[in-house]
Amino acid sequence: MSAPFATITTLADAAPLARRAMEFISDIYPLGRSITGEGVRETLRRVARRVPLEVTEVPSGTPAFDWEVPPEWTLRDAYVADASGMRLIDVRRHSLHVLGYSTPVRQRMSLDELRPHLHTLPQRPDWIPYRTSYYREAWGFCLAQSELASWPEGEYEVVIDSELKPGSLTYAECRVAGASEREILVYTHTCHPALANDNASGIAVAAVLAEEACKSRPNLSYRFIFGPGTIGSIVWLARNEARLPNVRGGLVLGLLGDRGSLTYKRSRRGGTEIDLIAARTVRELDPSARVLDYTPYGYDERQFCSPGIDLPVGRLTRSPHDGYPEYHTSADDPSILHVDALAQSILAVAKILNRVDCNRLYLNRSPKGEPRLGKRGLFRSTGGTLPGDVEHAMLWLLNLSDGTHGLQDAQAASGLPMEIIEKAAHALVEAKLLQAVPA
Repeated sequence: MSAPFATITTLADAAPLARRAMEFISDIYPLGRSITGEGVRETLRRVARRVPLEVTEVPSGTPAFDWEVPPEWTLRDAYVADASGMRLIDVRRHSLHVLGYSTPVRQRMSLDELRPHLHTLPQRPDWIPYRTSYYREAWGFCLAQSELASWPEGEYEVVIDSELKPGSLTYAECRVAGASEREILVYTHTCHPALANDNASGIAVAAVLAEEACKSRPNLSYRFIFGPGTIGSIVWLARNEARLPNVRGGLVLGLLGDRGSLTYKRSRRGGTEIDLIAARTVRELDPSARVLDYTPYGYDERQFCSPGIDLPVGRLTRSPHDGYPEYHTSADDPSILHVDALAQSILAVAKILNRVDCNRLYLNRSPKGEPRLGKRGLFRSTGGTLPGDVEHAMLWLLNLSDGTHGLQDAQAASGLPMEIIEKAAHALVEAKLLQAVPA
């Protein structure tokens, strides 16, 4: 057995993976993805060239908790042409030009009639916004405000050649079998078209790390899931409830290539093994790292952390959603990504998952009240003085050892050196106050 990313310990180790991720981002960035459809399938086919994938198609109308799989959306063409026939908007030039999940339209109309269906960003006049209407029938176009300002009054030809019909939602998994059936989940959303940081970067980082994990025989098993945002994780959870007791922890990945600081968002529980380890790791790697408390808004962590599921799953990004100017606009293109930022993100994920994989869990055998350490010769003999480091470590270990925490997260919570934590754990095991539990 070996940790899944044992060879990725420095930025220099992560740099080749970051270059591979950047190449993959350039490959998948132009694809017209949505929550369903051929763009997602083609993206997954390209991931499958790197790692073995099990692809699942879930038919439209399939219930998933309070949701159901929507119709599949197919977009063949979309444009707005002026009286001369010149296309002023053309989805073939940029996939953000059409409102996601637009219903079909083919008619001529005045500019005044067309305006309610046009989306711009007046504060960013040269950028195209990203807008969708997944669960309410609508149609529309997105364009730069500077372009719209030049349109004269008159009649326009408006065409959206689309189709909403029964089909399926597509997600894919790469499972790396470990010595234990306990699993770590890594989820990344696959639904955004022509947005490099959100979320071609997440797809690419997950793909290159899955490729590395496949070379190892880890202690824990790993499940990398590539699926659409919100509805994808809801559908996966609804279809995999029987697996959930085996989930030891997880990360939702996205927005990993911009210049923002590493940002970890805690799980709903807040103090889980992966929360403590991830917080410590990002702060080690990035002095300006942010560690955020859980909120029920964000990416797919809110599905994994919903109260009826409540898994220990956090989220790793750089800038969080809406935290950088280019977010959900045409300016989120590969030019805003940085190889060194991707390398640091890859290193952060690798270190977090390695530390969880190597984290032996313990159970407090005297959990009701604090056990008497003094009568076992484990605590200072004179009261009124502060405990030493080893004594502090013992108290942390006894408090955390509920069968779901181990040495790595005791170190993360206490800030004490690992050799002190290990010394304290050995003493407590010898005194029969701690016992190791299976992974």
